[in-house]
Amino acid sequence: MSLSMYHASVPLFVRALTNLHHVLKLGEKHANDKGVEASIMLQTRLIPDMLPLVKQVQIATDMAKNGTARLAGVDPLKFEDNETSFEELYARIDRALDYIKSFKPEQIDGSETRTITLKMRRGDMNFEGQAYLLHFVIPNFFFHCTTAYAILRESGANLGKEDFIGKQ
Repeated sequence: MSLSMYHASVPLFVRALTNLHHVLKLGEKHANDKGVEASIMLQTRLIPDMLPLVKQVQIATDMAKNGTARLAGVDPLKFEDNETSFEELYARIDRALDYIKSFKPEQIDGSETRTITLKMRRGDMNFEGQAYLLHFVIPNFFFHCTTAYAILRESGANLGKEDFIGKQ
């Protein structure tokens, strides 16, 4: 049996966002243990020209929820991008997970050739569904999940590979 578009997207996003939630919890614990204000941790960056932790989480959730919706051929649910606390980030991840889980396989399977156009600052980006998922959404999604992990790890949080990947 071949891998369906649904199984290549929804379960992957659910697992990784669940793990991101876990990683953030460990990062928050580290901040609390060290007396670092949450607002400082949420604005931490790896280097000055990279986006802060809070934005990494916002983009990761956007990639997952927007990618799923576009594969299903529906307009993505919009989030405000106004989180200022760990609790608000957890709620954002939970909202994204609920939204992603609401999609059924029949909404996404068969989307391999669906035309998807993204309006970007530099102009439109046009994809067929499979290329959109495999070459745009998944790499961007994991870039931002990984960067969030790296910010917390670099800040001293007690994180390991299993926290990022999850238990089997």
